[in-house]
Amino acid sequence: MKALRELLDKLHPHFKKGGKYELFYPLYEAADSFVYTPGEVTKGAPHLRDAIDLKRVMITVVIALLPCFFMAIWNTGYQANSVLQATGGSVAGWRGLLLEQLGFSANPNNFVDNLLHGAVWFVPIYLVTNIVGGLWEALFSIVRGHEINEGFLVTGSLFPLICPPTLPLWQAALGISFGVVIGKEIFGGTGKNFLNPALAGRAFLFFAYPAQISGNSVWTAVDGFSGATALSRAYEGGMQSVASTISWFDAFLGSIPGSMGETSTLGCLIGAAILIATGIGSWRIMLAVLLGAGVLSTLFMLIGSETNPMFGLAPHWHLVLGGFAFGLVFMATDPVSGAMTEEGQWLYGLLIGVMCILIRVVNPAFPEGMMLAILFGNVFAPLLDQLVLKRHIKRRLRHVEG
Repeated sequence: MKALRELLDKLHPHFKKGGKYELFYPLYEAADSFVYTPGEVTKGAPHLRDAIDLKRVMITVVIALLPCFFMAIWNTGYQANSVLQATGGSVAGWRGLLLEQLGFSANPNNFVDNLLHGAVWFVPIYLVTNIVGGLWEALFSIVRGHEINEGFLVTGSLFPLICPPTLPLWQAALGISFGVVIGKEIFGGTGKNFLNPALAGRAFLFFAYPAQISGNSVWTAVDGFSGATALSRAYEGGMQSVASTISWFDAFLGSIPGSMGETSTLGCLIGAAILIATGIGSWRIMLAVLLGAGVLSTLFMLIGSETNPMFGLAPHWHLVLGGFAFGLVFMATDPVSGAMTEEGQWLYGLLIGVMCILIRVVNPAFPEGMMLAILFGNVFAPLLDQLVLKRHIKRRLRHVEG
């Protein structure tokens, strides 16, 4: 590590202002700060000493995502291998050739087979997302002459996790491009975007290419196989239809079809514990989303409906189906696009929880709901914070005038 530090210090004069490669300073700074703590310090008062910085915040979020990364790879392989074993099929294309060289046997009971099969679908999407998104980040940083922000570490990790395994790679590149450029950079970059970039990219794909991002044929990585998600089954036949095909515990663990990293509520809860313990994720938002969704889904269940089976879906099932848990922990708590005031966070979380259940239950066109609910909450977050601040100012003015 000492040799690397010396090499970076030797290269620094060539990239700083006036150097031969001044234009590419953001690339040098990104490599330097990725490995080491930035050496710059504040020159004038006041000073605030803290061990946390933006890089460590983003790395902590990525660490919290590790259980979801594991489940994304394992469950993608498990779902595909289960179908291949039942149908006697095989993996086509370059993925099949690669797996054959690795001694793959398509056995869903084989832990390594599941990881191998899941990796050949997840890893390409992850690499394309980070390469294309990283290039956009670097381009905007070079043009603007500022440092490459570590915020993309999280965006580049979240986006692949909320995609189906069969998403074409060119669409993954297009989706992350929309999320980074339109969802963030045109508003000024990290810290100035009002929408979650990863969700903005997925929403773009959802409406632009619905056949590759929704329906029954995109959730299992087997060509020609069609299998409905648990939420789709719930819409068709209610709780009885869901409970007849999967157990609540299976849904909690995440061994069900769905977007690659969203299926495991257990993995999301582990991530939530890390984010709350480190103070990076807002427990108020998480709890408020749970309360909003729990109260409204209970109310719908009590009202009932003879024509809409989603009215009968119990609150504890909503928690483990679709992207509810993942959105609650990793998307709704985004510190940039979410509410910042304490009271605003309660209102923001309640709004997302209520909107998610409304979309899931009342609107048959969108059986998922969490993605649109969070984007809706992102739009209203600044207004909620402003209302809270105005209320505080009025209360303090009354004390001053009194």
